[in-house]
Amino acid sequence: MFAVTAAQTDPDHPLAGLRLGEHPEPKAPDGWTTVTVKAAALNHHDLWTLKGVGIRQERLPIVLGCDAAGLDEDGNEVIVHSVIGSGADETLDPKRSLLSEHYDGTFAERVAVPRRNLVPKPAAISFEEAACLPTAWLTAYRMLFDKAGLQPGATVLVQGAGGGVATALVALGRAGGYRVWATSRSEEKRARARELGADRVFEPGARLPERVDAVMETVGQATWAHSLKSLKPGGRIVVSGATSGAVPPADLQRVFFLQLSVIGSTMGTRDQLQRLAVFLEQTGVRPAIDRTLPLTEATAGFAAMHEGDLFGKIVFTA
Repeated sequence: MFAVTAAQTDPDHPLAGLRLGEHPEPKAPDGWTTVTVKAAALNHHDLWTLKGVGIRQERLPIVLGCDAAGLDEDGNEVIVHSVIGSGADETLDPKRSLLSEHYDGTFAERVAVPRRNLVPKPAAISFEEAACLPTAWLTAYRMLFDKAGLQPGATVLVQGAGGGVATALVALGRAGGYRVWATSRSEEKRARARELGADRVFEPGARLPERVDAVMETVGQATWAHSLKSLKPGGRIVVSGATSGAVPPADLQRVFFLQLSVIGSTMGTRDQLQRLAVFLEQTGVRPAIDRTLPLTEATAGFAAMHEGDLFGKIVFTA
């Protein structure tokens, strides 16, 4: 079958390890099944794998990709939950992994996954839209509706609107009844964030009209000081990534003085993924898709993500 794999890793030239071509068919052990992939979404996780982050060299070559939507062996339309683990919350399993870390991922014509990882795809959501949900959109859903501790009407600041998680935060926050503010370095991306539902948009580091109830932080080092300054006393920063650097100044004095909570969040459970799919079905909210490419043109998608030239998700069709 055709697949996109990581053949080697290079922190400086990650795309050098990308390989497109034939790969052995997946083998499904007991309790697993095979899904025919209709669409798969690109994540920063895939780029980090090519850089050598979170992957053991003996696992190479490995099929990349965490997210997918497709058909199970009975022809049912399904979404693949990408966290391989056990327990009610798979993300807390110390032995958990994501597809494309220990097991081959979703950038292929077919992928083997545990049966418990399949979620019914609502008919109203396309395969391309559904493929965006398991990582970026599920992370945003958990950040807003599980970790932030907010009531409808609260003000949320989304840092760095443009990426998959950030665009999901804007759209979900608006649909959830929050007042959503967003920042971006790009005037074009600020305008598109307004189109997605942001009430107000700002340049990075801008002085806000008032402090916010919560900050959704996916950027890290470049925006951390602004995130701290923007919060009300008792507010929360929910962190799911650090695309600009993972070692921002702690500024513990401000954290302690304002009694802020800094909470880590990433991914979510299978049950949360199913609720997210229903939420989209009921509200009409849909993922912002920057571009859709055939899997045979995956290199162009990886290059766009590496350069930061995107707004929303990049989706591959098998």
